[in-house]
Amino acid sequence: MGIKIRDIDLGDFPLLLAPMEDVSDPPFRALCKRHGADMMYTEFISSEGLIRDAAKSVQKLDIYEYERPIGIQIFGHDIESMIRTTEIVEKTNPDVIDINYGCPVKKVACKGAGAGILQDIPKMVEMTAQIVKRTHLPVTVKTRLGWDDHTKYIVDVAERLQDVGIEAISIHGRTRKQMYKGEADWTLISEVKNNQRMKIPVFGNGDINSPEKAVEYKNRYGVDGVMIGRAAIGYPWIFNEIKHYIKTGEHLPIPKVKERVDMAREHLEMSLKWKGEILGINEMKRHYTNYFKGIPHFKEYRTRLVTSMDLEEIEGIFEEILENFSDVSPLV
Repeated sequence: MGIKIRDIDLGDFPLLLAPMEDVSDPPFRALCKRHGADMMYTEFISSEGLIRDAAKSVQKLDIYEYERPIGIQIFGHDIESMIRTTEIVEKTNPDVIDINYGCPVKKVACKGAGAGILQDIPKMVEMTAQIVKRTHLPVTVKTRLGWDDHTKYIVDVAERLQDVGIEAISIHGRTRKQMYKGEADWTLISEVKNNQRMKIPVFGNGDINSPEKAVEYKNRYGVDGVMIGRAAIGYPWIFNEIKHYIKTGEHLPIPKVKERVDMAREHLEMSLKWKGEILGINEMKRHYTNYFKGIPHFKEYRTRLVTSMDLEEIEGIFEEILENFSDVSPLV
């Protein structure tokens, strides 16, 4: 029997796509699902934005059958607003409602939402309890070790959140103060997992960027699965690469240049349909670096891809890449 969130079976060692703002949208999720992601989450949705019916927040509620199991992630600082948001989200019928207690970005955390709530653990526990009470769906949490090095209370916090009813927890191995700097510390994630009182799945997050690292952390820290964020941007292949390595101890072949161009093209097409031309082109830019990572002498093409706002020009650059790099093997 695999790892379960209530009756959702995620397999023996699930690989989760992390919720990332302006990244984990339906086009990108479709590619990650096709390439082995076991569970995915939407971009985080502002409770205040959803209650105000802000178009950007409402659009993030769109989920599709082929994505299941999928969690909708919400954030906010006001308990009443978060309860109302839960009721709105429930109507869209996700598999899970996930609460973001980990976003370190100033405009979120400094209002007491995301990782900001790590400065008020009693409120964090109370908000979670209220959300659990108001929905029939499983509630999960994504959080960090603490606000800073002096407040790494995650072992106790995870236990308290479990006691009020959450059904899985994903922990990023950094404090809010660290943002994304330095190395993620998985020792406390391991302590949460090995706490005998913990009965729910514990997923680790932070710095998983290769099949070897996924296996090393699986074995060393004993987590139930891993959540992958930045390493998946522009590289949805990572999920199947990890699965293959876990199963066989061998590496899948690195995607060739043609596969990378085909994937980037398909991703761009879906983004244009989803977001329109300007946003579709702009939000693809963060993916290009990884799509074409490891190709020698590629800098000029990368620069052109991330500066162009013209679709014909981008298509022309893709053609040039195919022409000039078709015999090149990427290094990573």
